Amino acid sequence: MKFTSSLPALTDAAAAAALDAAARQVRINLPLYTDRCQNHSSVHGIYPACDNNQWTCGFWPGEIWLSYERTGDEAFRASAETLVRSFADRIDRKIEVDHHDMGFLYSPSCVAAYKLTGSELGRDAAIKAADQLISRFQEKGQFIQAWGAMGAPENYRYIIDCLLNLPLLYWASEVTGDAKYADIAHRHITTCLANSFRPDGSTYHTFFMNPDGTPGHGATCQGYRDDSFWARGQAWGVYGSVLSYRYTRNPEYLGTFRKALDFYLTRLPEDLVPYWDMIFTSGNEEPRDSSSAAIVACGLLEAAKYVDAAEAQGYTHLARQMLGSLVEHYAVREQRPGAGQIAHGTYSKKSPYNTCTPEGVDECTSWGDYFYMEALTRLTKDWALYW
Repeated sequence: MKFTSSLPALTDAAAAAALDAAARQVRINLPLYTDRCQNHSSVHGIYPACDNNQWTCGFWPGEIWLSYERTGDEAFRASAETLVRSFADRIDRKIEVDHHDMGFLYSPSCVAAYKLTGSELGRDAAIKAADQLISRFQEKGQFIQAWGAMGAPENYRYIIDCLLNLPLLYWASEVTGDAKYADIAHRHITTCLANSFRPDGSTYHTFFMNPDGTPGHGATCQGYRDDSFWARGQAWGVYGSVLSYRYTRNPEYLGTFRKALDFYLTRLPEDLVPYWDMIFTSGNEEPRDSSSAAIVACGLLEAAKYVDAAEAQGYTHLARQMLGSLVEHYAVREQRPGAGQIAHGTYSKKSPYNTCTPEGVDECTSWGDYFYMEALTRLTKDWALYW
């Protein structure tokens, strides 16, 4: 990593204060999103409530568990356990689970519950979610199909996001003793690394496979265009590759992390928070994506565990600079019911080259809030991952 920034690094005291403020906002929001879930992104700064049927619903319980870890307050645990029951019901009744996002849903909610409290309900629900995830594995092509009817040519594809779903499979193999979950994770990431990462370390959001299992072509659904650099996808590549390294110690995954990170760092504006697509590097005409900065900060702090002292120091310092920028310029100051943690995120922005439904543009995002809190938690304790 050859990168320098003059931004101040977030101190331990400032990280603790920011995490305490975040936990206070979670407490304010408990009455709104315990019996219901939190929408994927805010609308004019406030999250609508929703049913437990979105791919993003797992992040809000993750915030609650992080708040419980920070405070020890049983009110957080009670709300999180109410949501665990909802997630158990969701997987039992197969409510909107015909897609690959089981890790996003069940790692911060139910795996977290099992790790923190020994919840058997959380454990069983998460294993069922892992079973659902591997049901989408395509032997021809060796990948987990993202969404759509299984095998349909127009949906014979996977996306970079799935790297964050793989930890659910590694975990399932650990707790069940059944290697099938980790084996499918390994086969999927092998395909992903071969096709989704360009030679310069940038990533495709989507990669289509041919029906015979051979590689097809890279594309985008949420980035600006097929050959651009969707910021959140690049962030998933950074964090997801090092999470797989955590479980496997495969040096190829750590090499991918370094390459994806190096590219990410070449496309940052001065405040270290990227535009929603990293084809943009300056100006005010395009929105930022604060969530990507939070995700990458988590990846940096995770990677620091596995490298030599000098490299680890560089990663940790850079993560503190990124988080310092988020705390200073992006954190939501006005705490009120329904508010989020960090502003200026982007869920889905329309461009002339994609088919996105524009929503959650320049708003808080549920995953951005969660990863912001996760990164701050990593700076305040020796944190045991939910992933």
